[in-house]
This record gives sequence, C-alpha cells and structure tokens, in this order.
Amino acid sequence: MVDDVRVAAVVAGFHRAVAESLLQGAIDRLAESGLPADRVDVQWIPGAYEAPAAAAALADTGRYAAIMALGAVIRGETAHFDYVCDAAASGLMRVSLDTGVPCAFGILTCDTKAQAEARAGGDKGNKGDEAADAVVAMINLLASARAMGPGGASRS
Repeated sequence: MVDDVRVAAVVAGFHRAVAESLLQGAIDRLAESGLPADRVDVQWIPGAYEAPAAAAALADTGRYAAIMALGAVIRGETAHFDYVCDAAASGLMRVSLDTGVPCAFGILTCDTKAQAEARAGGDKGNKGDEAADAVVAMINLLASARAMGPGGASRS
C-alpha cells in the first residue's frame, strides 16, 4: 500500500464492546495489508445513524483514501431498527458516490446481541476484517482506474 494512504474509521459506540472488537479486527487486517495503525484515524460516534454524516465530514477533508463505518444495530421491539439500518446503509452509499471516497459498510445488522458478538470476533469471524478488505480493494481499484486515465487507456 502507498505510504501516504490514510483511512478513517467511524465507529458507532452504542454497542461498545462489539464495536471495539470490529475496530480491532479492521486495524489488524489493515496492518496485514501494509497499512500500519498510525495511518488509521478513529472517530467514535454515538450510533450507526450518525455514520453517514461523520463519513461525509471526513471525506470532505480530502485526507482519506477510504472510510470504514463500524458498529452494530441490534433489533428491538419497534421499527427503529429498520430506520437506522436503512439510513446508515443508504447514507454511506450516498457519501461514497457523492465524494468518490469509498465507504465500507462494517455495521452489523443483527437480530440479537449474540449474533453481533459472533460476527465481531466470535465463531462467525470478524466483520471488521471484511470492512478492511473492502477499503483495501477499493483503494487499489481507484488507484488503478486513475492510472488508466480517460477512456480506460493505461497511462504507462
């Protein structure tokens, strides 16, 4: 990975233990990919609903090659779950499309706390790893696309 690459992580703190596990998984995977932890800027936010606004503000700085949104939304007894999940997912996609800065969706949307824990370093793996893999893939894809220039012809 290029030396000047920086990645931001917006981490929803509502289910803090799950979010911390996702963040650690993402940081570890980025390090395996050649991006040390000191090139990852972490911003804690209240919950997943705030992820798009936080990602947009960070994307607008021009400092980051990609942004990971991490956290968990756990279904309750009301429709609140559906609204939060939809807002987070569609908002992050909009940030990606509007700014050109890829936003990885590492926000778990689970029915139970046990499901979230299983996906944050438990027996289902760590979805923070997958968010990190997504930003690495997108950073590399965008670098390759920029090298091609207009019309898809390689500039080399």
